[in-house]
Amino acid sequence: MVDGRRFPRRMADIGIKEGRIAAIGKIESRSARSVLDASGLIVAPGAIDTHTHYDAQLFWDSSCSISSWHGVTSVVIGNCGFGFAPASDADQEYLMQSLTRVEAIPYAAIKESLPWTWKSFPDWLDVLARQPKAVNLLAAVPLNPLLINVMGLAQAKERHATPEERRRMCELLDEALAAGACGWSAQHTEPGSGGDVQRDFDGTPFASDLASDDTMLDLADVVSRYPNTFIQTTLSKVGGDKGNDETTAFMSEVNQTFLEKLAMTAQNPVIWNAIGTDSRKPAAHRGAIEWSRSCAQRGIQLFPQVNASGAATFFTMEDWNLFDDSPTWRDVTMGSPAERLAKLTDPSRRPGLREVQPTRGFQRITILRSYHPAFEHVSNTLLPDAARILGYDSLVDCFIDIVVADELKTKLQMPLLNEDQGLANELATVPYGLWGISDGGAHTKFLTLGSYPTECIINFTRDHELVTLEEAHWHLSGLPAYCAGLRDRGVIVEGAAADLVVYDHQKLTLLEEEIAEDLPGGEWRRTRRASGYRHILVNGEETFTDGVPTHREPGELLRRAS
Repeated sequence: MVDGRRFPRRMADIGIKEGRIAAIGKIESRSARSVLDASGLIVAPGAIDTHTHYDAQLFWDSSCSISSWHGVTSVVIGNCGFGFAPASDADQEYLMQSLTRVEAIPYAAIKESLPWTWKSFPDWLDVLARQPKAVNLLAAVPLNPLLINVMGLAQAKERHATPEERRRMCELLDEALAAGACGWSAQHTEPGSGGDVQRDFDGTPFASDLASDDTMLDLADVVSRYPNTFIQTTLSKVGGDKGNDETTAFMSEVNQTFLEKLAMTAQNPVIWNAIGTDSRKPAAHRGAIEWSRSCAQRGIQLFPQVNASGAATFFTMEDWNLFDDSPTWRDVTMGSPAERLAKLTDPSRRPGLREVQPTRGFQRITILRSYHPAFEHVSNTLLPDAARILGYDSLVDCFIDIVVADELKTKLQMPLLNEDQGLANELATVPYGLWGISDGGAHTKFLTLGSYPTECIINFTRDHELVTLEEAHWHLSGLPAYCAGLRDRGVIVEGAAADLVVYDHQKLTLLEEEIAEDLPGGEWRRTRRASGYRHILVNGEETFTDGVPTHREPGELLRRAS
């Protein structure tokens, strides 16, 4: 047994009664209604995934896969400031569209999933509570709908909130927290900050990107009145990028200063996104780690989300959305596939596309498969190598010609972060780092980050032996539970909820990615399973046995603990 508190593992029986851990120690099996034999296996608390976007998926997938396939037993929705409440009738269409680009959730799947039987955030919580669930659920108040609900969409995208509007937002947040919301969230990436790489469905900044410091600090003050709450934010302010290898936009002085002020105002944890590694800036994450360590030493409740998995994305230009930091490239990746193709074939656009390249660049793109006879021989080739083989001087020209010839169906791959395993290994020991950004339910055609618990256990504790299992399950369960205000989950102690995983440490395996055509509206997604998990329990009921769902739905809406 590994208890999630970093205490040494121990051999013990665990008795479960009415969904909770009733006893730990020597327990006579004849007193039990049923017995799970975990001999030779690891028993640990289920992982707590604090960064998901299952807000719509919950309505068609009660298990919130793929997270639940990898030992996750509780998830937080409403992250990054995006979600579906509060919502007037007039806001509904926009709120659905707002998730289509920034989180790459297909509109058809959202539209078909949501019943829209709520308007206020307390109403939304009641709907979530009634919805069948195979995992536990916490809901944060997203800043984008809150701003729009009070100011109106057009005004929220044009100006800062007035004092009266800020007061009204605080009232609505107070109402939501009193009803059981776990906190609030925001993507606040100011235009021109260098971190504004994800935009609204129409290419404009989000209302939350434009929110004033006063608005965010007023909302943080509301949080300070509610114990066991938190703030989740992605922050990039103008003047924040020093432009060297020792920092990122998140870690510049202006961002550090504001995040510290936010945390000190909230007097509750602030979870900020995120620490990963980039081989092009091999020291950037180290500055973030040292700042995080400094915050902990000074008693400031700032906790970094650590993107600890290898994040490579598979994509086509039919739906790619991560060139948004370049206005020129953002424009050609807007619209339907036919509209995108027309823009990319327009010769008048080509000089501008060559001149202004997005931050992610083209050097690390792999042409996985081209279908056109003129280019199919450079399949499974890095773009720079393909350009050399084909005789191109310009990577941009080579890239555009290939994807246009394939009518945007070229299969492509690009590492987003952590491509250097040596650098990624440094993330295992980030002090007070919450392992994993699953983005579960989002980027459905590009990423399978929900596998992070499996990947972290394999990489950090078994294959590279960087940390102990005791440390690993604290980063996966005990620490996220603390940050999320869960005082009776994430650990194995008497009285805690029986959210448990039982797995074979030596046989735990990540399986190959697959395509699943199971989204509403006829949409598909990319998935990834694991083997080696023998039992997964939520509130004492088994939800998976050897990777096979039991179709039980014992999950609960976890309202904020008072």
